[in-house]
This record gives sequence, structure tokens and C-alpha cells, in this order.
Amino acid sequence: MMNKDRRTIDQLRSQRWYSSPDMRGFAHRQRTQQMGLRREEFMGKPVVGILNTWSDLSPCHAHLRDRADAVKRAVWAAGGFPVELPAMSLGEVMVKPTTMLYRNFLAMEAEELLRSHPLDGVVLLGGCDKTTPGLLMGAISMDIPAIFCPAGPMLNGKWKGKTLGAGTHTRKYWDELRSGNITQDEWVDLESRMTRSNGTCNTMGTASTMTSIVDAMGLTLPGASSIPAADSGHTRMASECGSRIVEMIWEDLKPSDFLTRESFLNGARCYMAMGGSTNAAVHLIALARRANVTLTLDDLDAVARQVPVLANIFPSGEYLMEDFFYAGGLPALLKRLEGQLALEARGISGKALGEWIAPAECYDDDVIRPFDRPVTPGAALAVLRGNLAPNGAVIKASAANPELARHRGRAVVFDNHADLVARIDDPALDITADSVLVLRNAGPKGAPGMPEWGALPIPKKLLAQGVRDMLRISDARMSGTHYGTCVLHVAPESSVGGPLALVRDGDEIELDIEARRLELCVEPSELEARREAWRAPSPRIDRGYTAIFQEHVTQADQGCDFDILQNGQRQDEPEIF
Repeated sequence: MMNKDRRTIDQLRSQRWYSSPDMRGFAHRQRTQQMGLRREEFMGKPVVGILNTWSDLSPCHAHLRDRADAVKRAVWAAGGFPVELPAMSLGEVMVKPTTMLYRNFLAMEAEELLRSHPLDGVVLLGGCDKTTPGLLMGAISMDIPAIFCPAGPMLNGKWKGKTLGAGTHTRKYWDELRSGNITQDEWVDLESRMTRSNGTCNTMGTASTMTSIVDAMGLTLPGASSIPAADSGHTRMASECGSRIVEMIWEDLKPSDFLTRESFLNGARCYMAMGGSTNAAVHLIALARRANVTLTLDDLDAVARQVPVLANIFPSGEYLMEDFFYAGGLPALLKRLEGQLALEARGISGKALGEWIAPAECYDDDVIRPFDRPVTPGAALAVLRGNLAPNGAVIKASAANPELARHRGRAVVFDNHADLVARIDDPALDITADSVLVLRNAGPKGAPGMPEWGALPIPKKLLAQGVRDMLRISDARMSGTHYGTCVLHVAPESSVGGPLALVRDGDEIELDIEARRLELCVEPSELEARREAWRAPSPRIDRGYTAIFQEHVTQADQGCDFDILQNGQRQDEPEIF
């Protein structure tokens, strides 16, 4: 796999554009020179694409223009020809209704940008939640040499002597504001204290979960995912990506050469040890399907039962990504997992995993815990099944209330997010701390896009009583920065007739995380009668990309990719006329 003969220039795909003696070749060379490049600067060189998801509305990626420049200078120095191409930026928080609606759009764009241009290899610049899986789904399907260059986490936040994590403490202090424990002036002051630098969320949200996973799978330079965005080492890492991609092009080292089932299981083991976001359960399956690798929710649950949470990072723990980096970062965490990993797995560095983690050290045993002293008794992920979720649902057990790990309560049902917002704080709402909040029509097709609505707010009247967690169930997702006893990704979703569509106010629902069980305690005959009476909702949107999304998106347990992109077939190279 790693011992290919080095390619010659005439074997590179870019030369179909540049070396042809006909009129088309003339036009390609002519137009490149139109941009001020001398013929000698691009002829006879591997062409490196730099897919950049920078945007003025993506603060996590505010530094990626500079990182693209670092990649370029290294590509030039290594004898390559770098070209930067903008790709859709999916900055969390700003993009509505949800970035998840556009992950597949980015994946398609990345694949088609790579196919339609004279590129021999690519450096992918991203890191905010959906950009990592989106860029890599496209690159895996295109299957040319590719390196993922992660944006890196932001610096630690501090307020009044307390450590603040992006997202996690937004939710915590929002509840404190609603319950009257902090003032409006303090709330405003918090806005400027939590996010102090460029870079992705400094908690173990989806961003650091996904970049860590793909680091463990060998799709980044070893350990790249842990470097803070504001650290000068981050710029040097980007430069090294530029040098390495040129070598990978000559070696013809593609994702298909090293992505195996064991690579994905290594990523899953990393995921669980990091206490990662439930969103990764969707993205990892989508990535595996693009690589023609079999990976299921049951595989993830099996790994979660074996690998405890070792990274002591919010929301499951007490520290932030900057602390994790100083403690030794991902290499140190993987060193802790050495006995669990497939150490022979390789990646873009060409080294076996066991080789590159061999010298790793942990410098703080409280930030990166040993196996015998995990951060939480609960696993990072538990896959639940039962008559309410026949195809599976997930819960982040490590961030849930242990007192609710086994719970039975009466359902309070909201038909959609607008209904939730309108009624959740109504003083007349018939609800107690033992009730089960249920949100439906929030899944891939129903919302559409499966937004991060799964951390349903606690009713204001219960907050006033001191309640800070309840059992909450939905076919939506939840931000990886959030916490609480939230059952998510219920499949099939309600809008396609999943059992969640049949729940009524007052029905009893039973959760048992240890037994991996989620049950609607209603007689089968009654459920069958309700199913006979159920009518599918009409699609909410009937034009444009969203209509395409609703028609082709798969369910959460299948990765929420488009069915037409998961068949494993490779498209032919474009014809050049």
C-alpha cells in the first residue's frame, strides 16, 4: 500500500489539461498565464488545490486565509503549483436553519471542485463542525491525494475567575439568566469573554470531536487537531501540509490506500475516549459509507462499552482544548489507548499509528486520565433501541444526569420547534420534573436538516424550582457543547412515520441507558390504531436545494448522506474537448 513507485509528471491528472499540444491545452496554458504566472511557474509541476472554507461570517475560520498562504509557500518550495479555491463556509451559529442542511452541499461541492479542475492533490482547510465531514466526504469520493488541515480550537475563556467554554456555558448561563441568578448586564458582559480568539469551539463539541477522529484515522498530520488556532505552531503545521501534499502526489497516496475498517474503528475509539459529540455518530457513518467501509451504530456502541471517557474536557469534564494541548494533546490520548488501537493502521504521514504515538507523553493526568480513572461513569455514547427507536437513537451518557439513567415519566409532546418555543414557558403547561419532553418533526426530512434542537429548554417554572435537567427525546441533534439527559437521532424520524409520530401527551416513556432501551409504554394494538390514523406531513419546501435534500437524505442511522452519493461508485474523469 505504501510502497508505490514514484510517479512521473506525465502520470499526473493535471497534465491532461496542461501538457496537451492541441488547442485545448493551449487555452489552459494561456489562461493560467493570463493571471500573471510565467509558464515556468506551473508547467511540469504537480498542481495542489487548497479548498478554503474561510468566510467573514465564519469566525472559527477567520485565520484560514493566512493558513492558505502558509500552505502555498510550502507547496512552491516543494516544487508544486498551488491554487486556492473557495468552498462553502459552514460557520456554526450564523448559518440558518442549520449547517447540517448544507453538509452534503459542501461534500458535493468539494467532490466536484476536485473533479472539474486540473488538481493532482488537495489540502482541505476547515474545522468548524460540518466542514470536516463535508470536505472529507467529497475528497474520499474523489479519491486523489488529500490532507485535512484542521482550523484548531480557540483559546480558553475566563469570566470572574471561572473557566468558560464556548457553547457549554452559553447554555448554562442562559438558564441562570432565565431563573434570575445573573443580571442582564452580566449576560452582556459574558458575550465578549467566552470566545477570545479565532478557532473552533474550545469545548469537546463537534468541531474538536471530528478533527480528533480524522487525526486518529490518519487524515491529518499526526497530532494536528490539538494545536490551538492562535499558536504559531498552527501556521507551521499548515506549511507542513503544503510540503507533505506534494510528496503524496508523487507517491500517489490516496484515501483509498489507507482508509480501512480498522482506521474507522480507531477513529471511533478516539471519539469515545474524547467524550465526543453525538453528532459524530452521524458523520462517522457517512464518511465510512463514502469509503465503502461497513460501520454501524452497533459498532459505535460496542466501542463505547470498551473505551471510557479519558479527556477531561467540557461538557463531560472540567477543562478546555487549550489545556488538552498542553497536557500532550491527541498523541498522549492515543498513547493511553495503545492497547485498544489497531497500531498497524497508516495514514497520510506514511507511518503506522503505533510508530507516531510511540514517543508521546502525558503531562497532566487530570486532563488526560489513565484508564483506571475515567472522567465519568457513563460512556460518551450509548445507542438505544426499543419500540420508540427501532433503528436506534443515541444519548451522550457521559453528559447526562446519572439520576435519570433509568427513568419513566409522562410525555409532554411538541409537534415542532415553533410549538416548543410558543409553549415551553407557559405557566399553564402541565409538566413536572419527572415528565419527558418530546420534540418531533425535527429530523433530517422533517425539519428539514435535523437542526441542533435536541437540548430542549427546561420550562421556566421548573428552572425556578431548581430543576436543571430532564429526560428529553427528539429526532433532532444536539450541539456537542451541550449537556443533559437528551435522547437524540431517533430513527426512523417522525415525519416518515417513525414511532415518535405516534406519541401523545400523557403516554409513559421508559429509558434505561445501561440496558440500551427506549420504550413507549403503550399497548401494541393502540399504537397500530394510531398508525392507521397517521398521515404524513407535506414537504415543507418544494424548490431548490432544500427540496433535493428532503428527497434524497437518508436517516440518522445511515449517516444523513444523500442516497445517490452512498453507492460507492466513482465518477469518471471529465472529458476535455
